[in-house]
Amino acid sequence: MKKELREQKNLKTAEHSSRFFKTGKGEYGYGDKFLGVRVPIIRKIAKVNTSLCITETKKLIRSKYHEERLLGLIIIVNKYKKSKNECGQESLYQLYITHFKYINNWDLVDVTCPHIIGKHLMNKDRAILYEWAKSDNLWTKRIAMITNWWFVRNGDLSDVFKISKILLSDEHDLIHKAVGWMLREAGKKEINKLESFLKSHYIKMPRTMLRYAIEKFPEKKRQRYLKGEI
Repeated sequence: MKKELREQKNLKTAEHSSRFFKTGKGEYGYGDKFLGVRVPIIRKIAKVNTSLCITETKKLIRSKYHEERLLGLIIIVNKYKKSKNECGQESLYQLYITHFKYINNWDLVDVTCPHIIGKHLMNKDRAILYEWAKSDNLWTKRIAMITNWWFVRNGDLSDVFKISKILLSDEHDLIHKAVGWMLREAGKKEINKLESFLKSHYIKMPRTMLRYAIEKFPEKKRQRYLKGEI
């Protein structure tokens, strides 16, 4: 598996990824290492290796290489999608949440957490999301937010605004973007609920968060929000 992935490595792509995912000292991805394999290739390898044993999948998720971690996580997503057994799904969910320390960049979060956590909690108690939203860890908080993509996509807005409210005062740009993105998605389903939330909170929302949330608004209305005239 690792050999198959590393045969696709590209030094120039790896250098670009290192800059793109902010691996410099003091940046959010500090210390991460890249092979330089693009996501479509990783998805293709994952698709034909869905039956990989859990032990080997764990090794991928714990790898020092970003692409190997992503490969392992996508395999877990694929396994969950194919599983029809509730116990099997629970085991995959537990495997995922016990490996949070390795889900340590925004793409690893965004590509996988809705399809594992969101899908798993669709008809279950979601109290754990509120605990994660109050975490000190950037990626755990982003997971709490981006998981809502699955709920919103399926017409369930019961948590997206509540978790957004918890994260309104967060200082990190990647949380601002995550919250704004999920609010925008919620607005596609229920624009009145989004506007009600914004009217109560938009003045104190970080600028990036607000811009993401109102991105699809008519230009005149968008400018009114940006100018604080609503």
